[in-house]
Amino acid sequence: MTDKKKEAKLVAVIEIGSTAIRMIIAEIDRKGEWRWVDRAVKPLPLGRDVFKSGFIGRDSTLLALRILAGFTELLHGWQIQPGDVRVIATSALREARNRDTFMDRILLRTGLKIHVLEGIEENHLTYLAVQHAVQDMRREMARTNSLIIEVGGGSTEIMLLRRGKMVAAHSLRIGTIRSEHHIDLRKMQDVLDSEFQLSRIKYFVAVGGDARIAAEKAGTKIQKNYSVIEKKDFLDFVGRIQKYTLDECVRFLQVTYHEAEGLVPALLIYKYFMEATSADKLLVPDVSLREGVVLSFALDTSRAVERHFYSQVIESAVSLGRKFRFDEMHGMQVARTALELFDQLLEEHGLDSHARLLLEAAAILHDIGNYINTVQHHRHGQYIISNSEMFGFSRNDSRIMSHVVRFHRKTSTAANYPGFAALGREERILVLKLAAMLRLADGLGRVRSQNLPVLKLEKSEDEIILHIRNEGIELRGEMFEEVFGYRVRLV
Repeated sequence: MTDKKKEAKLVAVIEIGSTAIRMIIAEIDRKGEWRWVDRAVKPLPLGRDVFKSGFIGRDSTLLALRILAGFTELLHGWQIQPGDVRVIATSALREARNRDTFMDRILLRTGLKIHVLEGIEENHLTYLAVQHAVQDMRREMARTNSLIIEVGGGSTEIMLLRRGKMVAAHSLRIGTIRSEHHIDLRKMQDVLDSEFQLSRIKYFVAVGGDARIAAEKAGTKIQKNYSVIEKKDFLDFVGRIQKYTLDECVRFLQVTYHEAEGLVPALLIYKYFMEATSADKLLVPDVSLREGVVLSFALDTSRAVERHFYSQVIESAVSLGRKFRFDEMHGMQVARTALELFDQLLEEHGLDSHARLLLEAAAILHDIGNYINTVQHHRHGQYIISNSEMFGFSRNDSRIMSHVVRFHRKTSTAANYPGFAALGREERILVLKLAAMLRLADGLGRVRSQNLPVLKLEKSEDEIILHIRNEGIELRGEMFEEVFGYRVRLV
């Protein structure tokens, strides 16, 4: 028993949301299995401030400081190390104009450093949590179509999966405390239908505290980590509580006032999307965004390249390409060649596995701009990627990839391009290294096929020698020489 205790470690996740600050403490063993050991929730009307005025008010700031100071004392009681604590924030802090000063005050007073999640990051973490909760249904869900949705105070996260593969992921500016959500829902349904018809969805996965309340009152516990609500029972439950006053919700459902305030608006959003699908039940996992962060501790998925998650990220990039009718065969071949170069040049570029993932996605999509016009398609490709959401990629990831695509044809004007100059030094170097490998792979990939052997690379003092069948190859090594200092030669 003592040995097991030594192998396990305690971690904590604090989420600063639109309506409350929540904390979970979990114990993780060496196998990546975890269990809750403590939870805490304190209401905080951050969203009311931000969504109305754009700023976090003084009273909310002081309340947040008191709450987080109390949570810090709890962490000390559990003897949790600072490196094992992650503090995340969602839509309210993401949209607050004074978020930097708010975060600075929190850091100085409590020592907690806040990471503001982008919407697409929320999708990533929610997906991890859901996959863990419904492990026994993965095979069945992989054979059909699913929708995963989480309604929060200021945003709603949606993921569409076709036969288990990610088709699209969106973070919507609708939630339980945004009054305009009905208009946005109708618009968003049209967008989702254009990507994948909601009527073809069989599994409807509802994530969040409001869905869990509905599952407790109208559903059935199937496994330890999730419940099921029949569609008719869910619709009846929503129709019934719509007529309740706030006090009646608290009394009849035995929930707090904080939980009751957003319950009906959240369930109406779930109801709206569920009625657009052919699902006959709701799956309600007993997890949230915070459990996704705990899993990122356990699985080390912060770079989005581990296990099954990697394939979903790439599938999202492919889905974006299909949306703009890209040359899929060419894109996949160039990506394969680019990864061969990346793997054999590790000592030269010194990049990590996340950079490899960015290169793969950029290579798949490097010609996506042809959808707009083949002339200067690299510029059109940059525009499409920088303005699209891809599952598993942050906004900064998309910005990096868009520049890689822009410069895969040439970089002579890179230094003078304002968008490139605005990147940080490390980001500029990353873009140039990836673009150089992509440009070289693009030339090689035009004549290679899946049947050709793996590319063989040899390095001399001042040359990179590629052993490849070279009839008709357009060698594009000038950028590689400019970035890495090696001349490229074919043998």
